[in-house]
Amino acid sequence: MTKESFSIHGENLLNKIKELIAEGNIRKITITDKSGKELMSFPLTIGVVGVLVAPVLAAIGALAALVGECTITVEREEQQNKS
Repeated sequence: MTKESFSIHGENLLNKIKELIAEGNIRKITITDKSGKELMSFPLTIGVVGVLVAPVLAAIGALAALVGECTITVEREEQQNKS
């Protein structure tokens, strides 16, 4: 698994999370504030999109209204080459 981090402002948080979920190879997303305190963390497993993600997106939208700058850390499933 690989990790990647993005610094982002609260108003762009929800759109970035939606983009990441749409990519499909995300295993876990963690949101931390600028001091490094974890605000939210949630796993994404294959098939857990749509209805189950909607409450998480609502919570992220509320969080985005409260935070200024934050960091999103993404754990990605490594792509396996089929040669």
